[in-house]
Amino acid sequence: MSVFIITWTKISNMVRILRLQVVVVVVLITVVADLKQRRPVDAATARPRRILMDTDANMDDVFALFYVLKQNRSEFDLQAITISVNGWSDGGHAVDHLYDILFMMDRDDVPVGVGGECGITPNGSFTGPEVGGYLPLIDQGISTVGGCRYRQAIPVGSKGRLDVDTNLGLRKGFLPQVIHSGIPVTLIPLDATNTIPVSKDFLKALEQNQNTYEAQYCFKSLKLAHDTWYNDRFHETYFMWDYFMVGVAISTMQNSNGNLGENEFSQMEYMNITVVTSNKPYGISDGSNPFFCSQAFTEFHLQKNGVHSGHVQTGMLDPFCLVHNGKGRCEDGYTKEVTGPEAVQVRVATKAKQDSSVDGLLNITFYRSFLSVINSPEQSGRFSIATQFPYYEEVMFRPDFGTRKLGRPVIFDMDMSPGDFLALFYLLKLPVEVIDLKGILVTPTGWANAATINIIYDVLHMMGRDDIPVGLGDAFAIGETNPFFPAIGGCKYSQAIPYGSGGFLDSDTLYGFARYLPRSPRRYTAENSVKFGAPRDTDHPELRQPLSLEVWRAITESMKPGYKINILTNGPLTTLAKIIQQNGSSMIQDVYIVGGHIRRDSKDKGNIFTVPGNKYGEFNMFLDPSATKTVFNSELDIKLVPLDIQRRVSSFRKILEKLQLTNKTPEAAFASHLLSRLWHLQQKHHRYHHMDMFLGEVIGAVVFAQNHSLLNQTFQSESLKLQASGEISRVGQIGIDRRRGKSAKILKSIDSVKYYEHFASVLGDHKQPTLIGSFDEQKRIWGRPHNDPV
Repeated sequence: MSVFIITWTKISNMVRILRLQVVVVVVLITVVADLKQRRPVDAATARPRRILMDTDANMDDVFALFYVLKQNRSEFDLQAITISVNGWSDGGHAVDHLYDILFMMDRDDVPVGVGGECGITPNGSFTGPEVGGYLPLIDQGISTVGGCRYRQAIPVGSKGRLDVDTNLGLRKGFLPQVIHSGIPVTLIPLDATNTIPVSKDFLKALEQNQNTYEAQYCFKSLKLAHDTWYNDRFHETYFMWDYFMVGVAISTMQNSNGNLGENEFSQMEYMNITVVTSNKPYGISDGSNPFFCSQAFTEFHLQKNGVHSGHVQTGMLDPFCLVHNGKGRCEDGYTKEVTGPEAVQVRVATKAKQDSSVDGLLNITFYRSFLSVINSPEQSGRFSIATQFPYYEEVMFRPDFGTRKLGRPVIFDMDMSPGDFLALFYLLKLPVEVIDLKGILVTPTGWANAATINIIYDVLHMMGRDDIPVGLGDAFAIGETNPFFPAIGGCKYSQAIPYGSGGFLDSDTLYGFARYLPRSPRRYTAENSVKFGAPRDTDHPELRQPLSLEVWRAITESMKPGYKINILTNGPLTTLAKIIQQNGSSMIQDVYIVGGHIRRDSKDKGNIFTVPGNKYGEFNMFLDPSATKTVFNSELDIKLVPLDIQRRVSSFRKILEKLQLTNKTPEAAFASHLLSRLWHLQQKHHRYHHMDMFLGEVIGAVVFAQNHSLLNQTFQSESLKLQASGEISRVGQIGIDRRRGKSAKILKSIDSVKYYEHFASVLGDHKQPTLIGSFDEQKRIWGRPHNDPV
């Protein structure tokens, strides 16, 4: 039996699935059976068409998935979903989004696959069966570490991957949560999808017809997309891209028996096309084309002087592609009609069909089909998060400290690595008389993507601290923003972080444990306000996600005259550098920086394991070296917690032994489960060899909070010099320069035994307890009347 593949992302996942020996990039394609060779089949005895969907999980893909799930399963049976995370979404967030949709639609039987951990060697051979999904094939190496040659064209923050990962902030607030080649091609290009805009009348009709949860989710998504659109031409410039494509695919399959693929929704015609993968002149060797910098071209059957042998665009500012008149000349990814040996005959959708027998502005055939299918009671969603539980309620926890004398004021700047969340639990468990946590600044230039901010909100809700503001920082390291379009930028340094196992995929889900946290009523949202530069107010501008500098200003303006604030940083120094650039240094008392590696001898290696030539650098300094330079050049009083000290307190066995002996509070249990998983992964798979690096990050919070005598910690002044530019193999390295270096206090020693005991004791303390210990506890609360005991 045939399996139909529907994909609206790049073809790299299909190459991985089908092991095709071609290298192309195609947008919006659907692969279907050979219509000319199919014989008529008796409908009474026909088996359902089995469908594999490949997606990058953006909003239109979600609508397309609903359209497929709503089909009669006796005709179209969705067998599996694969995620290509080299597009508009990030793996951890995309897979969670799809799991929640499938749970709502009662289709937990559908497996979801993401990425692939195997790679391609320099000679073009595959290191295993699971290849692709994270990187374009041309940049695929032997791991999931790689650049953003093409993906840098996609905005990272608002209007880009952040909004896709959260579906504009609606995903978490609406969906229920679950804990858990040689083929004929039909092409649906942008030329066709651009003939079916999301018209004003279609959006109004959808608003008036929300008879299912999936219809409600679609309308809410489109409404917020409309309200946050760049200009006033949403209805002329926002199209039914991917769900129209799926409609065309479904119609093609429905009509594949006997009438050569007549399509209900689109005009179709055959064309001879090719996809441009490199630029003339062919046969050059300028280093831009990895396939011709190695022996891979032989494995992929590419000709040395063929159409794939030219220059390959290296980025948005590639000088080869830029010309003086302001237009680019590179055609990478362009699909065009050609003749000759490189041409492939493909059926192409050219224009959305209209029904002349229908009056009014909904005369495009697919408008009516989508409205009908999405509102059909068959294969309908079971509930939303609000209706899943009979007593669902969003409650904010804001403590009243009354006349209690608050301790040292601090702002925690974190990049949301696993160690950062352990440090956050520790800070929240300390008495407010010791530490007054004023706010959290998120620096998404490190080990997690921006949408992971929702885990911070959940931890704060768990600990009863919904009063603590959370600000979102810049998406790019300093100097990496595109000068002509700031929403996009490069990944010169962040490409050192793996996309897959042990990297973004796991950090974005907190290694699978984020779903065990209670849901906070606060979450990232794309809601916005004219007050902050938006083109219009959305329905709830008061929910807008504040930026890091806005949180910083609000906190410092609320401080009493003469008071200053401390900053603890656990990631790249991007946000701190921005504060310094805004003349914020005068409000800072001390800065505690977790990071940096001071080499004493040639055996004293750093931790940048993904950049083989960089032997002595440290990730937090490396991921934004210009920011680090800005901080080191400032007048701030710096206390550095370097890598060698972090390594002294990075024993999973010792910390877990202490946690086993402490009181079993929900936060201690959560930390124990998370650390056990990291240790288990480190022992079982080489992709996770660096897990103890995250455990070492916790020490900064402990050092900041405790007096020196408790842990026998000692500091020593040194003059430090940073390598912030030049060869990538030296960036992020720190040396001693007593003549011109930055004076800083370096943590030289600590009692590791007392450290482990103290950390476990704080998390096991019944003071500062959790208000909701887990999502399971929250479900029990929502399942009973509020006056019933849990």
